[in-house]
Amino acid sequence: MKFLDQVKIYVKAGNGGDGSPSFRREKFIEYGGPDGGDGGSGGSVIFKAEQNLNTLIDYRYQQHHKAKRGNNGSGQNRTGKSGDDLILKVPLGTQVYEEDNKTLIYDFVKIGEEFVVASGGKGGLGNTRFKSSTNRAPRKFTKGISGEEFVIWLQLKTIADIGIIGLPNAGKSSLLAAITNANPKIANYQFTTLNPNLGVANYDDKEVTIADIPGLVEGAHKGTGLGIQFLKHIERCKTLLHMIDITNKDLKKSYKQIKNELKSYNSKISKKRELVVLNKTDLIDNDDLKKIIKDFSKYTKSEIITLTTLEKKSISKIKAKLISYAS
Repeated sequence: MKFLDQVKIYVKAGNGGDGSPSFRREKFIEYGGPDGGDGGSGGSVIFKAEQNLNTLIDYRYQQHHKAKRGNNGSGQNRTGKSGDDLILKVPLGTQVYEEDNKTLIYDFVKIGEEFVVASGGKGGLGNTRFKSSTNRAPRKFTKGISGEEFVIWLQLKTIADIGIIGLPNAGKSSLLAAITNANPKIANYQFTTLNPNLGVANYDDKEVTIADIPGLVEGAHKGTGLGIQFLKHIERCKTLLHMIDITNKDLKKSYKQIKNELKSYNSKISKKRELVVLNKTDLIDNDDLKKIIKDFSKYTKSEIITLTTLEKKSISKIKAKLISYAS
């Protein structure tokens, strides 16, 4: 499935049906009174957050969405049928913005949430409504009111308990594949991951949602590499799992580079709870590993754990750790 996290669309609620100017016509009744019914209300356009969606790609190919109009009223005081509402499904974490793409209208943070983005127009009044003691045969009726219409932006910010960050090729996707049901693309070159991937890890009858964020490079907060478009997905995560390839020559530089990018983009993100994971420890002997951990611990106050995705014991250990960080 292709990933899309921002899209511009047009929504139009249904117009209300017109009222009827009908008069009663029956055999042996020469002057029947007014019997025009009201028009039906137009359908509204409603967004609903769905659990099994994680992209806005459907709105790439259909950008105009219109609800049904209400039916006109008719004789015998029959009210027109109201138009059906149009339900548009969006992923959890979707934000609705006005046409300027800056003014936030609504933010979906719970599954099943609904938001009426455009209200249907009210139906017009039939001539029966205007009957009075002084006006026994009103010909007056009203047209239905037009439904609301807007051009809006949808932006998706991934909601997850844990967000995996780090430089390209640090092993983020390998970890996600090892501990969750996700199937991200994995290869031994930079920028294998081009979109955020979501997975759910289960351990000890508990579960945690994990997001694999594409690798960040220097200048990402300015749009370099895959840039700003993916930094926003980190904003929603409760905890950041900072993954570092332990075979890097300068671990301090690798660590500080990512921290600086987060701080430059949004200082609040850099203050989130963090777990540092030194990955690929199967490529280092034990003596060197102890020395590396001791030296690196000078540069961070966050908890440091080691990992190799090739050992089941190591995978179980990090699963347990992530559950504790997600709670």
